[in-house]
Amino acid sequence: MNRPIQKVAIACIVMIVALLANVTYVQVFKADKLRTDTRNSRVLLDEYARQRGVIVAADGTVLAESVPTDNRFKYLRQYPNDPTTFAPVTGYFSFVYRADRGIEYAEDSILNGNDDRLFTQRFMDMFSGRDPRGGNVVTTIDPKLQRVAYRELTDAGCEGPCRGAVVALEPSTGKILALASTPSYDPNALATQDFSKAEKAWEKFNAEGNDDPLTNRAINALYPPGSTFKVVTTATALKAGVSPDARLTSSSVITLPDSTATLSNDSGSTCPGASNGTVTLTQAFEYSCNTAFAQLMTEKVPGDASEEFTATAKQFGVGEDPPGIPMDVAKSTVGDIGDDRAALAQSAIGQRDVRLTVLENAEIAATVANGGVRMRPYLVDKLQTADLRTISTTAPSAFNRPLTAEEADQITDMMVKSEQHTSGAQAGIASKTGTAEHSDTAGGGETPYAWYIAFSPSSNARIAVAVIIENGNRGQNSYGGLAAAPIGRAVINAYAGGAR
Repeated sequence: MNRPIQKVAIACIVMIVALLANVTYVQVFKADKLRTDTRNSRVLLDEYARQRGVIVAADGTVLAESVPTDNRFKYLRQYPNDPTTFAPVTGYFSFVYRADRGIEYAEDSILNGNDDRLFTQRFMDMFSGRDPRGGNVVTTIDPKLQRVAYRELTDAGCEGPCRGAVVALEPSTGKILALASTPSYDPNALATQDFSKAEKAWEKFNAEGNDDPLTNRAINALYPPGSTFKVVTTATALKAGVSPDARLTSSSVITLPDSTATLSNDSGSTCPGASNGTVTLTQAFEYSCNTAFAQLMTEKVPGDASEEFTATAKQFGVGEDPPGIPMDVAKSTVGDIGDDRAALAQSAIGQRDVRLTVLENAEIAATVANGGVRMRPYLVDKLQTADLRTISTTAPSAFNRPLTAEEADQITDMMVKSEQHTSGAQAGIASKTGTAEHSDTAGGGETPYAWYIAFSPSSNARIAVAVIIENGNRGQNSYGGLAAAPIGRAVINAYAGGAR
C-alpha cells in the first residue's frame, strides 16, 4: 500500500472510531439527560401518548388524572377536585413546562411508567397489546383537612391576599395530613393543551407583585420562627439539667452580653407573675418573656451554651439536610452563632439568623406531642401499578429522640399554659405562638410574621400543626395569637371531628 492511501485509511479508521465513541457516549452516558431535557418534544409526545397515573388523597379522592382526547396528544392532564387547594401537593404536568414541582415532579418516573418497579406492568401491557400506562401515587393527605387549612388561610384577615402556609402532621407516624400554601394557583391553567393560554398563565403566576403563587411556602420558604423557637431553647435548658422552676429575670429590657444592644419583651413590660424581679422558666415560657430566655441561654445553661443550643436544634432537624417528602425541602438553620453571646441571646428567641420551614416547625411540635420521638415526615403512603397492585408502601420511621418522655411532658405542660394565655384560648390544646421580626433595616416597622404551633395533648396525640401568616392586617400588631392561632385551632378541631 502506498503512503498516501495508508494515510487516508488511517484517517478513515480514526473517524470511524471517533464516530462510534460519540454514538456510545450519546446513547449510553447522555441518554438519561437527553431523555429528560425539556426541549426533547419526542419524549413529551411519548409521555402524552400514554395514560399517566393518578394522584389520590388518603381517602381515594382523585387529585390528578389523565383523560383521553381526540388529538395527537391522546391524553390531557386534569386536576378535577379543588385544584388550587391541592396544588402545593400535586404540582403540575404541562407539555410546555413539564413537571417541575410537587408529586408530579417527585414521583414522575412512577406516574409516567418508566420506573424499574413497573417493569412487570410494562411487560404485561406489551404482551397484551395494551398501551403503556403509568403507576399511581396514594398520598397521606386528608382532603377534608386540606380544604379547611386552605380555606382558613384564604379567609384570614390579611393585607391583600393572604401569604402563608399550614402543615399538619400525625405525630406518631410522620404522615403529612395537610400541606397548604397561599396564594395558590390552578394547575389546569398550565396543563392545558392550548399552549398560548399556558404561557399566559405562566406569565401571570410569575409576574412581579403577584405574591409568587408557585412557591410552596410550607416547604420551600424559610422564616424566622420568633418565639415558637422557645420550644427548642427550653429543650436545650432541660437537657442541660435546668429545672422548669429555675428563676429568671422578669425585666422588661436587658442589655445583651458583650454588647450595647438591648432586647425587650414584646409588650415592653415586665414578665407577669414576677416575684422579687424573677419568674420561673415555666412562667417565662407561659408569657413568652424574651429577656428571661436571653438570660436562660447566656447565664443559666452550663458549659458551652452555644454548642448545646446548636446541637439540640440539630436533633430536632434544624441544620440537617432534610430528606425529601418526596419533594425537596429547604434546609432550616440556626445560623453561625459561634462565641457571640449576644447572637446566642437573640437566637434563643427565634430571631437573628434562625430560619425554619413551616414543615420543620410542625415537626418540632409533633416531636413534643410524640413523647420526644422525632418521626420522619412523608407525603406518599404507597405507590401502585395501574391495576392497583401495591409496589411500595412507606413505613413510619423515627429519626431520633431529641427529648426524654419526662422532658416532653414538661414542655407539653408549658405549652398548655401558654395556650391559656393566648387570645381565643381553647381547652385541650398545647401551643406556642410567635411574632417574628424580619426587617432588613434597623428601624423595623414591618408587619411581623405570625406563627402558631400546636397539638392536642393526650395519651395518643393524633395531630400537630404549624401555621404562618406573612401579612396580617393589623400591621405591627399582627401577633401570632391573633393572626395564626385561629387557623391552627380550626385545623385541629376539624381533625378532632368538628365542622370541616
